[in-house]
Amino acid sequence: MTDARVQLVLDLQQDRPFSAERFIAGSSNASARAWLARARWPEGRLWLWGPAGTGKSHLLHVWAQQNGAVQFEAAALSCDGDGALLVAGQKLEPGVTPFVIDHLEGLEQKQEVALLHLLNRAHAAGRRVLMASRHPPARRFFHLPDLASRLRATMTAGLEEPEDELRATLLLSLMAERQLVVPQSVTDWLWRQLPRTGEALVRAVNRLDDAAMKRGSAISRALAMEVLADLLKEED
Repeated sequence: MTDARVQLVLDLQQDRPFSAERFIAGSSNASARAWLARARWPEGRLWLWGPAGTGKSHLLHVWAQQNGAVQFEAAALSCDGDGALLVAGQKLEPGVTPFVIDHLEGLEQKQEVALLHLLNRAHAAGRRVLMASRHPPARRFFHLPDLASRLRATMTAGLEEPEDELRATLLLSLMAERQLVVPQSVTDWLWRQLPRTGEALVRAVNRLDDAAMKRGSAISRALAMEVLADLLKEED
């Protein structure tokens, strides 16, 4: 049975499937989508960046599926004593497919050598590398000067917090995929009171879903005020 809690734009729950059909396009992610649609990138590299909940992982999954890419988390990358690249301890076999690397904000010093090797080998083989992090390369420190140089010369595309229209659609979609029946008056109130970020929306819907399931009750404004107290704005 397909999990009803399918992830949409947000990149917070990696065990949920992503698809092009489920991605909600908007002006806040237009630049990233435009760069992903290009057949070539400068130096064969592209770095997506933006806050949590803006769709980075979703876009990476879709692009990887469409291009037959090898996809993995930055934390899984390493290399052995012979310089062979490893992903989760398994050798990364040479081939002709692109690489997709997510969550580079979690890259540690010991993994920088492996990433540098990967970028060099991918460039030599003409393989594209798509990466994502919460911040662009220029805003983080790298221990290896060669790696810093390559990444800061990489084309970047930023994703912004969702605009109002996208936020409204996203909130309704998240609730629909969890099969939550919420009165429109409550939905409208939530949209006005929640922080204007994608991350806040997914956290709020997750909490409401869990609370309603545990209590066997409908989602009301009173329930929302109780379980979302730290997220909601103060009433005027």
